[in-house]
Amino acid sequence: MTLSLTESRRRRLTLFAMCMATFMTSLDLTIVNVALPSMQSELHMGAAELEWVISAYSLSLAAVIPASGALGDRYGRKRIFLTGMVVFSIGVVACAVAWNALSLIAFRAVQGLGGAAMLALGLSIITETYPKEQRASAIGAWAAIGGTGFGAGPVGGGILLTFFGWQSVFWINLPFAALGIACTFLAVRESRNPQARRLDVPGIVLSALGLVCLTLGFVESADHPWGSAVVAFPLAAGVVLLLAFLGWERRAPHPMMPPALLRARSFASASGIYLLCYGGMSGALFWVTLYFQDVAGWSVLRTGLSWLFMNIPFLTMAQFGGRLDSRFRSVTVAVSGILLAAVGVFLLSRAGTTPFAVSALGYVLYGGGFGTFVPAVTHVAMRDVPPGASGAASGVLNASRQIGSSVCLAVLGAVGVNSAVSAWQEKTAGLDGAQRAQVLERSREVGGGRLHTVVEALGEPFRQPAVDSFLHGYQLSIGIAAAATAVAAVLAWAGFRQRAGQLPTAPEPTTPESSTPESAGPRPAGGSSADEVTVAGKGLRPRP
Repeated sequence: MTLSLTESRRRRLTLFAMCMATFMTSLDLTIVNVALPSMQSELHMGAAELEWVISAYSLSLAAVIPASGALGDRYGRKRIFLTGMVVFSIGVVACAVAWNALSLIAFRAVQGLGGAAMLALGLSIITETYPKEQRASAIGAWAAIGGTGFGAGPVGGGILLTFFGWQSVFWINLPFAALGIACTFLAVRESRNPQARRLDVPGIVLSALGLVCLTLGFVESADHPWGSAVVAFPLAAGVVLLLAFLGWERRAPHPMMPPALLRARSFASASGIYLLCYGGMSGALFWVTLYFQDVAGWSVLRTGLSWLFMNIPFLTMAQFGGRLDSRFRSVTVAVSGILLAAVGVFLLSRAGTTPFAVSALGYVLYGGGFGTFVPAVTHVAMRDVPPGASGAASGVLNASRQIGSSVCLAVLGAVGVNSAVSAWQEKTAGLDGAQRAQVLERSREVGGGRLHTVVEALGEPFRQPAVDSFLHGYQLSIGIAAAATAVAAVLAWAGFRQRAGQLPTAPEPTTPESSTPESAGPRPAGGSSADEVTVAGKGLRPRP
């Protein structure tokens, strides 16, 4: 159903609906972070369970984005997008009424399922709605709103938690969801691709199960030895399933990740950069939030406001990233931005031993670096992908970001907790038997940043050893995030230096893809794919 609207009004309402969707999905990537200590206290959650609150959402996004795009092409983009928005809203309500850690984690996964459909199809719907000459500005607005949601999360969460409980970070989504659903239902025209590729069900199942098992193994390693069954078995199963996924994709008739894509050096490098950088960011911000609230004793509002030192440079540089890329070589812009981000996250690892001014500078460099390199990396990745493979390429890039966010968070979480526990055990090694046993019972609380419970149980003399132990794990974990980001700079330098003409690319499709909106006539001639328009929308221009 669509209203009898003028074409310009219908387009504006469609864009508004897509903006509401990207705002919510981006908001929920960051707004939950500042609520983690409150959830930890009220729901009695350990560090591993806190990691799952973040990872469940990211994993669902990564696993379902490719499937959502294919389903939209085959059964209707409006239908699948609207379904995703409804599922996301159901997940929001369920998270807000969650009664324990397990239910919250499960409902976060439901949120991710809905968010995947919105992320996968929002850009495609805008492309089908706007003629070629108007798409760039429409997609620019869509991208800017997504960035605003990402940046508004910590600040908005801090304000909400000052006056309300942690449930408020979920309830806040409902007004945006209601507006988005109404506008989608009334204004968006249905469209589909009559020649859409078939859904790669085995590939989707193998990749999803492999990622879940791998993440489960790393998360459980924070509470159990590496050789225990609850750690070793999921890790081994994850590796086997992901190897099976790669083997299947090589011979699948309609692979969701065409192997030829990863043979394109620039595209493979971009996927690796996204995985490392977004993974490092997810892990770093997880630990930073725990430190400032649980150790430094900051309020949630102060913690959220401190993120402005990162968010403002990010949003500012994201606006100029396209201009930089058009003036300088993409490899120069990408490497420079990634190195700035690496220095920034390293400075954040010094929190607790340096004044906050050092952390503030780290935030500025981290945000500014991210805003600089993301447009350049996206440009290079999509520049060498043939139009027929652009949909699959976009799905792989989006998935690499979410995989990095979930798996790397699990790895950095396990490293930080285990390192803090080891330091705590060393610092208390001289205690007598009875007191030693009591102290060791609090090891996981030290690793997870719940220092107030440690002090309440053991007394004030144990505060400083607990703080020092936590900082040991904190600094090691975020230091690894900085190193991973630096490795991404090397990857950009090595992978982006070749000219496009030297790169192997995915083969052209035997049948050209076309997409016809229902009740809208044929698509305008000369239209480009959604991913090509994304590049244009960021002010980028293809170069040899």
